[in-house]
Amino acid sequence: MKRVLFMGAMAAIALSSCNPKEEMHTETDHSDFQWQVDRFADIKVLRYQIPSWDDLTPQQRIYAYHLTQAGLAGRDIMWDCNYRHNLEIRRALEAIISSESVDKASAEYADFEVYAKRVFFANGIHHHYSNMKFAADFDQDWFLQTLADLGIELSEEVQRAIFDPSFDAKKVNRADGVDLLLASAVNFYAPDITQAEAEAFYAAKEDADPARPVSHGLNSRLSRDENGEIYEEVFSARGRYASSIKEIMGHLAKAQAVAENEDQAKALGLLIEYYENGDLTKWDDYNIAWVSTTGGDVDYINGFVEVYNDPMGYRGSYETVVQVKDFDASARMAVVADNVQWFEDNSPIMDEHKKESVVGVSYKIVTVAGEAGDASPATPIGVNLPNANWIRVEHGSKSVSLGNIEDAYHASAGKGMAEEFGFSTMHNERAEKYGELGSKMHTALHEVVGHASGKINPGVGTPKETLKNYRSTLEEARADLVALYFILDDKMQEIGLMENKEAGYAEFDNYISNGMMLQLRRILPGDDIEEDHMRNRQLVASWAFERGQEENVIERKVIDGKTYFVINDYDKLRGYYGELLREIQRIKSEGDFEAGRNLVETYGVKVDAELHAEVLRRSEPLNLAPYSGFVNPEMEPVMEGDSIIDIKVSYPMDFLGQMLRYGSTYSFE
Repeated sequence: MKRVLFMGAMAAIALSSCNPKEEMHTETDHSDFQWQVDRFADIKVLRYQIPSWDDLTPQQRIYAYHLTQAGLAGRDIMWDCNYRHNLEIRRALEAIISSESVDKASAEYADFEVYAKRVFFANGIHHHYSNMKFAADFDQDWFLQTLADLGIELSEEVQRAIFDPSFDAKKVNRADGVDLLLASAVNFYAPDITQAEAEAFYAAKEDADPARPVSHGLNSRLSRDENGEIYEEVFSARGRYASSIKEIMGHLAKAQAVAENEDQAKALGLLIEYYENGDLTKWDDYNIAWVSTTGGDVDYINGFVEVYNDPMGYRGSYETVVQVKDFDASARMAVVADNVQWFEDNSPIMDEHKKESVVGVSYKIVTVAGEAGDASPATPIGVNLPNANWIRVEHGSKSVSLGNIEDAYHASAGKGMAEEFGFSTMHNERAEKYGELGSKMHTALHEVVGHASGKINPGVGTPKETLKNYRSTLEEARADLVALYFILDDKMQEIGLMENKEAGYAEFDNYISNGMMLQLRRILPGDDIEEDHMRNRQLVASWAFERGQEENVIERKVIDGKTYFVINDYDKLRGYYGELLREIQRIKSEGDFEAGRNLVETYGVKVDAELHAEVLRRSEPLNLAPYSGFVNPEMEPVMEGDSIIDIKVSYPMDFLGQMLRYGSTYSFE
């Protein structure tokens, strides 16, 4: 899956306090809507609204409800895939929090609750972004005794997983030179399977049609039997996670019965068939049907989609996003998809790497109605699917921007970071006036044009085979560069998306500041950058900075001990983005692993320690959380006898309460 994560450097922060009480709202747009509901550690938890909910018919609302329930039914799968002991640990945390006999006013409990919230937010004991295991900064003796009083005993290995910092310390480890599997705790592979064994296993796979390869490994765990042989445990109603998958299928069948049109019903039928036996050819059939289904107001993402959590890039994490079309915004932005061939033809990449015909590209601005699995609580702001390159070439792709998620981020944002890191009043005023538009244009170009552009040379393998653990970083960099290159093109004004270039300048400022400095507050001193999106942003920004040093295109200024990166020539910087885009597309098209590895390792991984320390020092007094996520709206069926006749929506104010309710309602493993 190609996704964009929200990282607006000046817009990702909120200053409002939270109120722990439960507060319910009817479905209207509240000018006094309280966006932030919780704040702990490095996290703030927000709410989002569904402005278009009342515009749907009761049948459409019921359709969205069943799709959302299907997503939540697979929640345990995500937890278990993230780490083999996550479910046991989560249930221990839930037991303590739910118990009336535990003293919730004690200092020990307060420390424990912060840890528990971090685990709930990350769907496991490893950080959702850095992949590092959370430090258990609470009293171990208190914890174990409290569990004993509740009749719960954890194994020695589970205790070690919680309290030993060196044991299974990183969920996904992509460091150069390590065994990617032995160094990663993610549960997509048995703990003793090596990278070499996995590579050999998949090298032996053959496709009936090499031009249309299936996504090997996407929906399975690589395990070892009693004879030492490696095999795939397929995620299906007949295999691993059967209990959860049967629940997913049940809700999908109910959604199919109230689908808006025959195309939706057909696609859902194929998805149900796929879940029944895990046949990856059926997954391809489903994706072709899904990408061709563009009618209707309600759409969804459901399946084992993301490969970011697999250090080798084979296995998809379970996720669901249920979405309602924003008609006005989609109509305004449809011009991007309508002109996608123009963008391809005028791209700075080599002619032999351009698609002669970009087919089936659709783009919508949507409002999210519910999310689950790897998309919740932390969520993307943009999505482009399907992943299979041959399906994208032959049948097209769907791109969406999650409009209400972006709106919630911006509405909850404060000005602290802008005031501290903005270089001048002019830069800050431009960011305030045009920054949101620039961010949205970047997302649209990244998703619709970026991920749809370019082609792989005949005979070259898929990027997960050729670029391996650098695939995702390079793909996100490629899509970002497409967006950055075209956001300052006159075409954006010609097609009516921007009245001038100020939004583009604001996005350039934001991207360089973020890639060179601001995102560093997300990592600990001494750490390398591990997460793909962070690597991508630093790669692009630092390469461009170095490329333009001779002509001072981006100037590093230090004023009163504070560092700023100031763009002096936007047009030349745009040209540099075009150069780097051309090279990264070549790397993808030709499968040039060494060139890709060199780019990422040279520009995207290592951190300037002094600059990092400065960013942390300047950020600390602001007390702003670097990460955000969401509680979901709650959907309540309106019953008439045994039948659901409508769905009511409310907006909870209790993050921990929602996590506990999910744990008690949607726990099937």
